[in-house]
Amino acid sequence: MTISHTVASREVLAVPEVRAHNIALDRARTFLTLLVLLHHAVIPYTYFGHTDPKSWIGFDVIILATDSFFMAMFFFLSGLFVWPSLAHRDTQTFLRERLLRLALPFAISVLTITPIAYYAIALRRFPDTSFAAFWWKTVTIGPWPSGPVWFIWVLLVFDLTASVLYRLSPKVIDPINRLSRRGYNRPADFFLFLAVTTAILYIPSRIYFGAFRWFEFGPFSIQASRVLLYLAYFFIGAGVGAANLSRGLLSADGRLARSNWGWMMAALAPYCVLWGLIYIKRGILGNPIWLPAWYEGSYGIFFAAFSAAMLFAILGYFLRFKRSGSSMLDLMQADAYGMFLVHYAIVLWLQYWLVDLGTPAIGKAMIAFALTVVLSWAASAILRRIPGATRAL
Repeated sequence: MTISHTVASREVLAVPEVRAHNIALDRARTFLTLLVLLHHAVIPYTYFGHTDPKSWIGFDVIILATDSFFMAMFFFLSGLFVWPSLAHRDTQTFLRERLLRLALPFAISVLTITPIAYYAIALRRFPDTSFAAFWWKTVTIGPWPSGPVWFIWVLLVFDLTASVLYRLSPKVIDPINRLSRRGYNRPADFFLFLAVTTAILYIPSRIYFGAFRWFEFGPFSIQASRVLLYLAYFFIGAGVGAANLSRGLLSADGRLARSNWGWMMAALAPYCVLWGLIYIKRGILGNPIWLPAWYEGSYGIFFAAFSAAMLFAILGYFLRFKRSGSSMLDLMQADAYGMFLVHYAIVLWLQYWLVDLGTPAIGKAMIAFALTVVLSWAASAILRRIPGATRAL
């Protein structure tokens, strides 16, 4: 699972050198989990999701950045160990573990945590609605939003697809692995491959579906324009991790791990262009519902470039500076998956209680984020004490 330390990663990362950079990858995953919590904590105080009377433009800066890369990066990290896991397990064992690790938490979440979360939103419009009535309407009539756990069912589908492809041909992603080994000394080559491949898959979908359409069937939902983008990140990650992880792009002593701030600068340029395009949309085009193809295509190019550059910047940072020693992220790592699962209900209820508070947006967001981290961490730790729960969490 992306957000927690996988059984597969423990088995295939046995030697000290590989274990060292696995710590870096674990910390990167946990860091991304905190970004998810931050993302949801500040959304009400932005232009994008202005559901609170208070707002601050700085949060729009954060939301545009996180929304443009972190879910793609989760899928990349999820794919890293899927091929070694398939190599060390028979199909039945692999599927059983995936169902336990993904399908069960998803089912429990959409039946309990997600309705609790969205009940806080429903109460703003219908204060007299009981939770029982809201829950029954959600699961029978709908809409039945899944919240952030949409990621889990999509990851399960990708894992099942990987299982089929592996049984058909274990070498199907070898070309990506060879490119990853070349990335040991020339990460820019792999960056170009990642950015171009994802742009080719993402741009037509964005032009056709637009940026905001979702495929939805009950609690099963995914952003239409990003299906192929996420699929590409997952299987490119699988290709990187298929073999020779310690001598490829993510090597602890490779060129990417020796980089300083170059990749962050590479991410800053397309990010600034994205803001320029947003200005054009709002100030020149009049913020229409449907945008012209040239606009969506241009946005897609810089979106793909920014997403790829941020992946390299974050992984380069953790490979270079966070491979050893102690970190707060290590303490949180075992509970990170549980935090991801439970945090949405916590943050939405905190925001519900903060609506009428006269505190500025920055203060509200800080309260929401800090309490969401603490309470979701505590909730995850408690859940993991349930007998057998650690097999799923």
